[in-house]
Amino acid sequence: MRILNSGSVNNDHVCRADHSAGKGETIVVIGSLNMDFVVQVEKLPMPGETLCGERFQMIPGGKGANQACAVGRLNGNGKMVGRVGEDVFGEQLLKSLQSAGVDTSKVLKTSNAATGVALIFVQKGGQNQIVIAPGANGQLTPQDVQAATGSIEGGYLLMQLESPDETVETAASIGRARGMTTILDPAPVRPLSSGLVKNIDIITPNETEALRLIGRSAGDVPLAEAPQIAQRLRELGPKTVILKMGEKGAWLVNDRFNRHFPAFKVEAVDATAAGDTFNGALAVALADGKPMDEAINFANCAAAISVTRLGAQASIPTRQEVDAMLRSGKVTASCGKISSAMPPISN
Repeated sequence: MRILNSGSVNNDHVCRADHSAGKGETIVVIGSLNMDFVVQVEKLPMPGETLCGERFQMIPGGKGANQACAVGRLNGNGKMVGRVGEDVFGEQLLKSLQSAGVDTSKVLKTSNAATGVALIFVQKGGQNQIVIAPGANGQLTPQDVQAATGSIEGGYLLMQLESPDETVETAASIGRARGMTTILDPAPVRPLSSGLVKNIDIITPNETEALRLIGRSAGDVPLAEAPQIAQRLRELGPKTVILKMGEKGAWLVNDRFNRHFPAFKVEAVDATAAGDTFNGALAVALADGKPMDEAINFANCAAAISVTRLGAQASIPTRQEVDAMLRSGKVTASCGKISSAMPPISN
């Protein structure tokens, strides 16, 4: 869903479900729902600098909701757990997820807090700056998570760090106790408690997050250093580390693999929800029974398509689009322009 500054609604990229494949094991997403206020700019502002922006849009987002939307659009069996305010933004966020086929019955409405918002500047080439006001997201409690997960056993649990620390830690503990595969996107990055990491099966940081988690300054990670950094993250507790490296692809370290997965080469427009798309797609592929290497290829493909479009949930591809790109190695015309096609990947 896109709500333009004129007040009209553009439904070109509402999170609609695609029923071409999928619907494997249950995927529970516990996390944030935000309305994104997006301004396109020629360059990102420096401290104290005022810039004249270009196009403005309001687009459904929030890391939790983005990952749930990706699960839905890729035809996974998704359930969202979170909080919104009793306002128009909360209603729009729920409608977007429902259009994707996501179960939103466990998203609670909060009377004393507004729906969370994110202020996003996007420059040409896709780089961005984001500031979040959590609102109702900050009131998601461990008790909410316990009530929402009910009798769920098995499946997959997606988490991020836009919810309170205690809530995320409780969610991971519940997931481990119920035999779920727990997947943590450690963003926004902050130190991880031992109580959390001991219950994480898969951690998926980007380069900046990975460096911060091992006590180094933020920056880029050369491919040559990726194996060592991923291994250091694995020593924190998670069994599997997937280092998301943008246009360089992804690096996997677990008991079976220590290897690189190249990215699909596309013409990037906006990278806002690429990592969220990757995580949602990874969970869908694993829930469908794909092995880890095929699941990462699937996730890389979905993320590549997402960066060819502006916005968070507005950018997430359908299952049909991802499967078509995996077969052909090319982004379809509706997805964007490809600058260098990869060889076809079997899935």
